[in-house]
Amino acid sequence: MNENSLPVALQQALLAMSGWEAAAVVLGIAYLLLAMRESLWCWYAAFGSTAIFLFLFWDVRLLMEAALQVYYLAMAVYGWRHWQHGGGRGDALAISSWGGRQHATAIGLVLTISLLSGLMLSHFSDARLPFLDSFTTWGSVLTTWMVARKILENWLYWLLIDSVSIYLYLDRALYLTALLFLVYIVIAVFGYQQWRQHYRAQSS
Repeated sequence: MNENSLPVALQQALLAMSGWEAAAVVLGIAYLLLAMRESLWCWYAAFGSTAIFLFLFWDVRLLMEAALQVYYLAMAVYGWRHWQHGGGRGDALAISSWGGRQHATAIGLVLTISLLSGLMLSHFSDARLPFLDSFTTWGSVLTTWMVARKILENWLYWLLIDSVSIYLYLDRALYLTALLFLVYIVIAVFGYQQWRQHYRAQSS
């Protein structure tokens, strides 16, 4: 790839973006910014973005990606309700933090399922980078659930998952999506810092 090809590819991708795709991207960014502020509105943004992506992926026959959006829709509803009533005695949910054993269990589970999925994809499909693709998919499933449970370290998990995703999207020449995930990484850094401050304040 020469030095001019990336800006040209980004420009072409922007011109090719539909209004619905642009709306999904804007709502996706809004979801993270609102989640950083612990606003319940983040789940409305997540639901809207996911619903649009579900339609878009189904329309281009990316059936597994479409199926993943169904999970995200369910988690948007679950997160909205759990943030309101998931605390003690039905109060609003507070930020919590996992211990080493919980992280080890979660990471081990994601790596095991990713390995199995990667093996299946490599043997029964022509999937590109099946193990990394499986890792980002299952890691996203876990980390979305962590957000719904207000686990502090979800932001750190997103940093790793989004970084790997950028590599995958660059490999597939999805430059605009890679740029979007770079924005996600920046938001995740600030999200972790803000949630950590809130966690320390509520624990003091």
